Amino acid sequence: MPDDRRVPVEWDDLTYHALSEDLRVDQRWSTWGSVERSSRGPEPRPPWLVTSAAAIDTDLGLLKTGKEADVFLLERAVPGDDAQSCLLAAKRYRDSDHRLFHRDTGYVEGRRVRNSRDTRAMARKTGFGRAVAAGLWAAAEWRALNRLYEAGVPVPYPVQLDGTELLLEFVSSGDAAAPRLHQVRPSPAQLEVLFHQVREAMHLMTALGVVHGDLSPFNLLVADADDPEPRLVIIDVPQLVDLVANPNAVEFLHRDCANVTGWFTARGLAVDADELLAELLAHAW
Repeated sequence: MPDDRRVPVEWDDLTYHALSEDLRVDQRWSTWGSVERSSRGPEPRPPWLVTSAAAIDTDLGLLKTGKEADVFLLERAVPGDDAQSCLLAAKRYRDSDHRLFHRDTGYVEGRRVRNSRDTRAMARKTGFGRAVAAGLWAAAEWRALNRLYEAGVPVPYPVQLDGTELLLEFVSSGDAAAPRLHQVRPSPAQLEVLFHQVREAMHLMTALGVVHGDLSPFNLLVADADDPEPRLVIIDVPQLVDLVANPNAVEFLHRDCANVTGWFTARGLAVDADELLAELLAHAW
């Protein structure tokens, strides 16, 4: 697409179709207007978010390959309007044939699938059933992110859900994607700041009656990693479990505590997993 192209904010069908033909294979019109209102992020929406119907989504490449989904960098921008441009993380779930996440049973205890046809298809592992399962995980993460974000837990702003694709706030550090916690080498002062943040986030989650279930230095992002007070952001929450309804919840919480405290202890900050677990459970109950 030529850089100097201008797209009107409003256009008739003839203009729309003519412009659609000009899109590259790595582009599409913004899907914001095509998803249901319940699949758009909570209000008030952040000022950086582009919601214009004239915006174009451009895939900028793969950010991360995960156990159950791949994350891509996406630019949503209105051509010719520099003020309307933002970067998003597009998390796209794979069906069960292409996923590496095999612990579904323990996490989904207490969850229900309303549609009996979907339940049978999932049990038979048909193509349709695998697609349903992928959609359930995407929808579960969408609900979890909205709930956590509105409660003040440091998670990326959930922009929208479209089938098995989640669009999220792109968390950066300087001009690059924010590193994961296991990739950073914080100073002693930064180490204390980061542990305080993850501890407070876990307090907020247990107060809500939920457990991350897979928390580790691999799904904690460090925004502004070079600042004296870097900002911790929790990602990957599709397996969020209910602290009361799920019989495995306390076991998952203890593992989260061990994963987190183990990393900080290895870097010189003396923190104890059992003490953190007891503190969190006392706070929750």
